[in-house]
Amino acid sequence: MSVSFIRRAVASPKKALAGAAVAAATTGMVLAAAPAQAAAPTSASSAQSIAHQMIPDAAQFNAFSKIVEHESGWNASATNASSGAYGLVQALPGSKMASAGADWKTNPKTQIKWGLDYMNSRYGSPMGAWSFWQANGWY
Repeated sequence: MSVSFIRRAVASPKKALAGAAVAAATTGMVLAAAPAQAAAPTSASSAQSIAHQMIPDAAQFNAFSKIVEHESGWNASATNASSGAYGLVQALPGSKMASAGADWKTNPKTQIKWGLDYMNSRYGSPMGAWSFWQANGWY
């Protein structure tokens, strides 16, 4: 088999997919598109790295980090068994984070964005949220 033949055989995956869709439709089957990018499991250190990129000010990052450490231990899928709070920032209900992105259940960046927006709107900053957390044990 020549290289040019292999190149022609895989040169048009869209045509192959379109052909498969037509064939499936004529037999009554439904094809669903796969997600463009599957969410990969994210470790605590990579979630922290994402947050550090999103919060360049060291003092604000440290305050945000302290809250997240206490709330979820940097576990993006942390769930509070009694309240149902979810994610890095323990949103209650967790579905609130959908306002930051449809991938809120699995994407730490989306959860961090929502958490920052929440802290900034309610407490003025992550440092304000941390001060409140220290006084009350929650934020």
